[in-house]
Amino acid sequence: MATIALTNIGKLVTGDIKNPVSSANTIVIQDGKIAKVGNSNIIKDFNVEKTVDVAGMTVTPGLIDSHVHTVLGDFTPRQNTIGYIEGAVHGGVTTFISAGECHTPGRPKDPAGTKALAILAHKSYNNLRSTGLKVHGGAVILEKGLVEADFDEMAKEGVWLVGEIGLGSVKKPEEARPMVEWAKKRGMKVAMHCGGTSIPGSSTVTADDVMEAQPTVVSHINGGPTAIAPEEVEKLINQTELTLEIVQCGNARIGDLVARKLAEKDALHRIIFGNDSPSGTGIIPLGILRTMSLIASMSNIPGEKVVAMASGNTARTFGLETGLIEEGKDADLVVMDAPMGSIGSDAMEALEVGDLPGVAMVIVDGVIKVTKSRNTPPTTRNYTIQ
Repeated sequence: MATIALTNIGKLVTGDIKNPVSSANTIVIQDGKIAKVGNSNIIKDFNVEKTVDVAGMTVTPGLIDSHVHTVLGDFTPRQNTIGYIEGAVHGGVTTFISAGECHTPGRPKDPAGTKALAILAHKSYNNLRSTGLKVHGGAVILEKGLVEADFDEMAKEGVWLVGEIGLGSVKKPEEARPMVEWAKKRGMKVAMHCGGTSIPGSSTVTADDVMEAQPTVVSHINGGPTAIAPEEVEKLINQTELTLEIVQCGNARIGDLVARKLAEKDALHRIIFGNDSPSGTGIIPLGILRTMSLIASMSNIPGEKVVAMASGNTARTFGLETGLIEEGKDADLVVMDAPMGSIGSDAMEALEVGDLPGVAMVIVDGVIKVTKSRNTPPTTRNYTIQ
């Protein structure tokens, strides 16, 4: 694996919501990890095989989509679409987190079947890295009849996610709470549907339901696609410390409300971004960038903090070794810039004025996977490789 240096970085956005911008202008990547971050003189300590001069563009962590409904491979029967995972990489996304493989045709709903599906999806996506994107699949959907020993079995096989509660037959918080406790006891991260029904068989979930169940993440606080009432949203903001997920396939007005209220409380670390896709809304390869642009421009949140919501915040919530430009972390990086014609002078200003930045390069685990995005507008500047 080549040792790569990214040089002449105009703005280095760290993914850390507390310290979102670094003064460093150089990153050295070695063995798939970020080996060093600093100024140009750090290169002399490494046998650099490839140098990417990013010509003053912005470098961010790879973006993380916290809410996907993958099935198996790069095909979704929900929209009868193939290649959507690869499309996401061209939107700067380097990590997917499953909220449940609920669109699997003939999805089994008995305890043995739901366990088997979670284990299969988890192991399958561990082996599928053709596009570079890391898919954390196999989020078990809670069904009646699951017992504590089932969580032992799944955890032993590597399953560590619980799909959004409400998609399966376990709908009431009193039914979900013991299973949430079993899952958390084994280190699993738990998502919970919030808002109106999304697909046949799911259920409407209120703020009180969420507070009783105590998940790790409140899925689509702004609706998936129908949001709870503003006063219900404020209850979750003010009476809990739960992580709140804003999704592209939701209610933009409520997304704005959440961002503004948490900014007032200096609690933007509680926000993460997802697409909630594939869904009835469709497949949006630039969904995470679109959500970032919406919140930066309409909610008056600085672009670098919006990047953290789509990277470091999510990594911290799910315990991932990515999402931060920090020595020792996975070398998942995006080189982006203001798109041609934008009034913004760089990628962050572009987000703040409501434009989508252009993605020039995507690196996953130290390997260049995208050399020019096929989905975003072209960048104002261009990199060179030596």
